[in-house]
Amino acid sequence: MIEQLSTYAGDIDNLILLMTVLVGFWFFAAEGMFFWLIWRFRAKPGVKSQYLEGHEPHVMKWITWPHGLILICDVFIIIGAVQVWYNVKQRLPEPDTTIRVIGQQWAWTFQHPGQDNELDTPDDIFTVDDLHVEVDRVYHFLLESRDVLHSFSVPVFRIKQDAIPGRAITGWFEATGTGDYDVQCAEICGIGHGVMAARIHIEDSEQHAAWIAASSAAQ
Repeated sequence: MIEQLSTYAGDIDNLILLMTVLVGFWFFAAEGMFFWLIWRFRAKPGVKSQYLEGHEPHVMKWITWPHGLILICDVFIIIGAVQVWYNVKQRLPEPDTTIRVIGQQWAWTFQHPGQDNELDTPDDIFTVDDLHVEVDRVYHFLLESRDVLHSFSVPVFRIKQDAIPGRAITGWFEATGTGDYDVQCAEICGIGHGVMAARIHIEDSEQHAAWIAASSAAQ
């Protein structure tokens, strides 16, 4: 129910909604049939119970037909999930900017490019627990961990990507609105996991340029 502030947040929410509707329908259908059968075939005086082995045609149709329909629903879920996964995790658009995100017990370090918009140059800007990005701009992030497993999560973007020691994982996002929002670690990473929180500041072009200028001057 929180805001959608990335270009693919709506796709992820729609996939979750599709799964909820399809699975929810069959859940309530199965429960309804279950309780109806309990009531319909309840013990009655003078009525002998039936012994069913499970392969009688009039019984099997209540298994095979719903099973086939559920498999069709599964196909829609799988197709939707693969499309969303590919667009979010595999299809990396050309970046306007690249940043580095480093997880450690128990803080996030963010490496922003300076005024040259190039990472790993002398004017890079380092911050702890504060990430500054510009709206309507494609970002690649290089995700690393200095110690244990962490998970870089930005709920308004619908991002959740594990950070694995010894690996640099590339992801991307494009913010669609401005404001200050939560960054979380979504992987239990030790006793201080609960306090490993940060903020992402999504700014318009003027605000972001002013922040880069001020941060560069302060170095």
